Amino acid sequence: MISYLFQQPFIFLAWTVAFLLALSIHEFSHALASTYLGDSTAKRMGRLTLNPMAHIDLIGFLAVFLIGFGWGKPVPYNPYNLKWQKWGPTMVAAAGPFSNLFLAALSIFLLVILAPKLGPNNLLVVFLYISSQLNIALMVFNLIPLPPLDGSKPLLSFLSQPKYVVAKNFLETRGPMILLILILADSFGGLGLFSGLFHIAYNFVTNLISF
Repeated sequence: MISYLFQQPFIFLAWTVAFLLALSIHEFSHALASTYLGDSTAKRMGRLTLNPMAHIDLIGFLAVFLIGFGWGKPVPYNPYNLKWQKWGPTMVAAAGPFSNLFLAALSIFLLVILAPKLGPNNLLVVFLYISSQLNIALMVFNLIPLPPLDGSKPLLSFLSQPKYVVAKNFLETRGPMILLILILADSFGGLGLFSGLFHIAYNFVTNLISF
C-alpha cells in the first residue's frame, strides 16, 4: 500500500479515508452496542465517538500500509454489566461486522448509481469501490471464529457450559496463535484463503444489491 503514496497519491488518500471510516464506524458500533446493553465502560473511556483518533492503534495503523494487515484499539466493556450475560458479548461483537456490511452495501449501491455517470476514474467512484471491498474484507475477517476476532464470541458463548471448559480454554489461549499462523501461511504461502473468502463475500453482496 505504501507504494501508492508516491505512485498514485489520490488512490492512497482514498484508501486511507476508506480505512479510517470503516475502522471508526466498526469500533463505534461495538461501543454503541455495549452502551445500549447496559455497560458504560466504552462511553467513559471516550470510545463512543466516530472520531478516528479514539480508535486508531498507531502500530496497527502503520502496519496496514507496510504489510497490508492492521488493527485498531479493541473497545473495552464489562460483560458482567450487560443485560444478557450469556449472549450479550455476542451482540456487542456482531455490531462491528454488521457495520462493515452496511458500509459495503451502501458503497456498492452508490457505486451502481454513480459509476455509469461519473466514469471509472472519478475519485468518488474509486473511493466507493475501495470502500466496498475494504468493508467486505473487514467483515469476513472479523467473522472468523478465532480470538480475538468478533466471530469467536458466539462460539465462546456456546462453550460457556462447564462441560466445554477445556475446549473454551484452548480456544481462548491458542486461538490468537492459530490466527497468526493462518495469516502468515496465507500471506507468504500463497494459499489465497482469505482473498478467496473476500471474493466470494464481495460477489454475494454485489449480486444482492444489484438484485
